[in-house]
Amino acid sequence: MSIHLALLLSSVVLDILANLALTISNGFKKKLWGLTAIALIMSAFALLAFAVQGMPLFLAYTAWGVLSIAGTAITTWWFLDQPMNRTIVIGIAILILAIMLMQVES
Repeated sequence: MSIHLALLLSSVVLDILANLALTISNGFKKKLWGLTAIALIMSAFALLAFAVQGMPLFLAYTAWGVLSIAGTAITTWWFLDQPMNRTIVIGIAILILAIMLMQVES
């Protein structure tokens, strides 16, 4: 695995954690969780900035977005009991397939 891919995946993890912290903050009513979300998303974007130095921007950003969306959907379902149904799973699968197709073409 290249360092740029590792940076991208690390950025995805930080983004997912930021989204969880933001949800837990309950609209910044729990300020520490809100501030944690801000710090995590800033760190995620910093890692993404380093990742795009070694891969095409459109692929990195698209992969980051889809993996973050999928990861957030799964983790909020798992940890926060938010809804997950067949339609959501199919939608995520379509997004992942789209990234794979873009990778083949580039």
